[in-house]
Amino acid sequence: MSSTLLRVYPSELKIPYEVKKQRSCCMQLTNRTDQFVAFKVKTTNPRKYSVKHSCGILLPRGSCNVTVTMQAPMEMLSDQHCKDKFLVQSVAVKDRATMKDFGPQLFTKAPGRVIEDFKLRVVYIAANPPSPVPEEEEEEDLSPRSEEVCEVKNSSAFDAVHRCIGASAAEPSCAEGTSEMLGVVGEREYAVDEHQKLQDEMELMLGKARSSQQGFSLTFVVFVFMSSVFIGHLMNEIKV
Repeated sequence: MSSTLLRVYPSELKIPYEVKKQRSCCMQLTNRTDQFVAFKVKTTNPRKYSVKHSCGILLPRGSCNVTVTMQAPMEMLSDQHCKDKFLVQSVAVKDRATMKDFGPQLFTKAPGRVIEDFKLRVVYIAANPPSPVPEEEEEEDLSPRSEEVCEVKNSSAFDAVHRCIGASAAEPSCAEGTSEMLGVVGEREYAVDEHQKLQDEMELMLGKARSSQQGFSLTFVVFVFMSSVFIGHLMNEIKV
């Protein structure tokens, strides 16, 4: 049942359960009104629990904490279900009321007196919950293949070829990629060699022309131009 006089938090009492050890939990009571409000806390099992600040008077919009302590249990529970309950009663009182005005008659039904009840159940929780799994163990589940792909993207073409050759026996898809990459590298090396040979021949011919003190012939100029066009076309056709 909800209460218009008091706000009770939390709505249930969660108490750690541990053999031969006392455990406590806390509830907070807050006066929702601009009046003075008296409260009283009761339990269905008073021998098992002790309550600090089991009664009192709250100022308008005031609040207080109530500590519930469970006596040390002597045996383990067969299950976690608990039937114990707590009851918080509240009633509006006259302005500037003090504990001298507090008495059992405040919570006795009478004409014009509204007594509100708020029930809380007790919930046992593990005193020592298991620690969470470290993140390092989850990261170890990454497959070697995914790491290998990252390395191929972030390394040079030759390093990627060597790594993929080592893994081609276990990964057929990697073996196919290795063949394609080797073909591309071979074509590139062939083009570089051809380009170097043409440069060497051109330098040799230039040396002969200079030694004989003769100018460039029309045939030599055409040869140089066609060689440059061929090399440029060959480099554009190769995709690395």
